Parts: sequence; structure tokens; C-alpha cells
Amino acid sequence: MNSATVRNLLVRGMLAGLAAGVLALIAAYFLGEPSVDKAIGFEDAHSHEHGTEVVSRSLQSTAGLATGVLVYGVAFGGIAALAFCFALGRVGRIGPRATALLLSGCALLTVYVVPFLKYPANPPSVGDPGTIGKRTGLYFLMMLLGVLLAVAATLLGRRLAPALGTWWATVAAVAAFAVAVGLAYAFLPAVNEVPRDFPATLLWRFRLSALAIQAVLWGGFGLAFGESAERLLNPRPARAGRARAVPAAH
Repeated sequence: MNSATVRNLLVRGMLAGLAAGVLALIAAYFLGEPSVDKAIGFEDAHSHEHGTEVVSRSLQSTAGLATGVLVYGVAFGGIAALAFCFALGRVGRIGPRATALLLSGCALLTVYVVPFLKYPANPPSVGDPGTIGKRTGLYFLMMLLGVLLAVAATLLGRRLAPALGTWWATVAAVAAFAVAVGLAYAFLPAVNEVPRDFPATLLWRFRLSALAIQAVLWGGFGLAFGESAERLLNPRPARAGRARAVPAAH
């Protein structure tokens, strides 16, 4: 793959990330923001400190939310496009569309789902402000482990494929990945800082909406970028009869 093609795919990946970010923004506004508002209401009702609001809630839920989600989508879209350039043709005999969807699914699993299951997202009023640095470090450590373990499992599957065949090599690689992630869950410290009287339903809905937003983001990216990459790398031939040769003059 030459540099011009890589550059073109990078641009298309960023644009696909932007489009997926718009979908995720809609999901975040309608699924996530109601839970955030309720969590903030709970925090205000149980807090004895009432400081000055630096950024208004309306600005946070509109322009602030849009900026964060769209920048996130563009950035990860570019990174995923570069990963696609490396993965295409190396993960089996599948085309650009299937490769993009497979890559998006793996990114969702390793970058978000794996750390989410150990350190799930929390709404406002959940979590000790004094431990935010520790919690952030543990989350990113789990994210890094998820990516590294996924790469190791992929290499393991490729090494086992000649002896076991593609199917059983894949099964063995997935099982090894699950065991390694389970060991990481067991050895890393747990974080449980949910207030006793915080509504369990609200916490569940917030975490479920956070997972849904990420699924919309990566699913939308996989579909949009896969279609764009397919058209670039495998252009459809012109339909017969659309451009006919002019008869030669006698």
C-alpha cells in the first residue's frame, strides 16, 4: 500500500470518525444526559458545599459534549484508519468492509469493554475526588493491558493456525485472551466508591448508556469507513453501455 493510499485512508478514517461522532453525540444527548442530570441533582441534594458554577450545565450538555465527542471520534478514526492499513490482508482473506468492521469490534472490545467491565463509568457524585488520579491510572492500565493482550492473542492464533487450523487456532487465542483478562481483573485492585443511598437504577442506566454510546460510535465508524475504504480500494467498474465507443466514420 503506497503512501498516497495510506494518506487517503487516513483522511477517510477521520471523516468516518467525525460521522460516527455525530451519531454518538445524538446517542449521548438522548441516552446519557438525562442520567447525568439526575446524578447532578442527587449530588446537589446531598452536598453542603455550593460553589460558583464555572461552566453552565447547558453549555456542558451542548457545546461541551459536542466538542468532546467529535474530537474523540476524529482522533480515534485516524488511529483506526492507520491500524486498518496494517491489518488489511493480514487477518484473513476478507475485504475492506469486513476488515473495518472486525477492527471496529476489536477496538470496542479492547479499548472500552475490557476496562469498562473492571472499572465501569460513573456518573457525577459517584467516586471520591481524592482518588481520581489512582482511578484514572488503573483505568488506562487496564486499557493498555486489553490492547496488548489482544495483540498477543492475535499473534498466538497466527502461530497456532498451521497446526490447529484457523477455527481451533482462533478458539484457542480467544480463550487465552479471556483467561489473561480474567487474571488481570483478579490481581488489579477493585474500586467501589458508590454512595450507599445512590439509586442503583440510575447507576445502571448511566453505565448502560455509556456502553451504548461507545457501541454506536464504533459501529458507525466500522460501517462508514468500511464502505469508504471499499470504494477506494475496490472501485466498481463502469457499467456496460454507460460509455459506448463512437462508431468510426466511413
